[in-house]
Amino acid sequence: MLAPMAGVTDMPFRVLCREMGCPMAVSEMVSAKGYLLAPRDSRAARELLSVAPQEEGAVALQLFGHEGDIMARAAEELTRGGRYAMLDINMGCPVPKIVGNGEGSALMREPVHAAEIVRAVAQASHVPVTVKMRLGFEPGSETYLLLGQLVEESGAAMITLHARTRSQYYEGHADWSAIKKLKERVSIPVVGNGDVASAADALRMLETTGCDGVAVGRAAQGNPWIFEQIRDAMAGRPMREILPREKLDVAMRHARMLAALKGEPVAVREMRRHIVCYVRGMRDAARLRTRVNTLTTLEQLEEALTAFMLGGKGGISKSAAEHDI
Repeated sequence: MLAPMAGVTDMPFRVLCREMGCPMAVSEMVSAKGYLLAPRDSRAARELLSVAPQEEGAVALQLFGHEGDIMARAAEELTRGGRYAMLDINMGCPVPKIVGNGEGSALMREPVHAAEIVRAVAQASHVPVTVKMRLGFEPGSETYLLLGQLVEESGAAMITLHARTRSQYYEGHADWSAIKKLKERVSIPVVGNGDVASAADALRMLETTGCDGVAVGRAAQGNPWIFEQIRDAMAGRPMREILPREKLDVAMRHARMLAALKGEPVAVREMRRHIVCYVRGMRDAARLRTRVNTLTTLEQLEEALTAFMLGGKGGISKSAAEHDI
């Protein structure tokens, strides 16, 4: 599954990942209080909550907050109508402004309160409720086993464990042994998350931890093909080569879908972070990143990417691009 990432797992990117074989994706996190206070038809709400027809039933909405009644009210409203397959409660976000409000990974400091939130949301939601958590707030205060048991008892249908503490953010190594321990402690499905950068990593996580699924996060940025590669590896099929023409086509389709959803100026700005990932490891990628940061239209973006990926003035040769990929 595609793990939730703020500013990344919006509708256009989820659609691309689904087309590449991703069976389930999780949205960007949505503030329960923010949703209830904002106009329901605001542009921001439409963009954040947008679900494409082809992904209905295959996307989970991630919700964050620290007040059970507010979380429950938002959950009840948001899960009407069948757009979402699941509702995921964020107990893992490490960002200071989220943690400072007692939300995200701060909830791991209060396992009983966190479980009360899960119970309230599970009772209000029209779809199964899941939880995304970390090991704990900091080394030496890991609460994931206790919290795992409590959220299961409170009605959670699945747990995704990012096997790092909050204080690690995304640094260091994920402790996959913790995923195995949680799987052995609870009876609901456990999805492992952390340090899955390739199909081989996904298979190794499944084999060594016994987890029920794998959530891929940062490794999917600029590389939605990773889901196709994982499925091929699981089926014993060889992985195909992704050529520059396909990479260019997918990157520009990504940009156009973003423009249709958010407008061209916003789409071009947001694509800057994605382009960095689409060209990761390619020759002269740093120079392209510098150039992309000055572009303002989709036409300019396509010209720059075409020159870079397929050769031409300011770009690299096709053979060199294929070699680097």
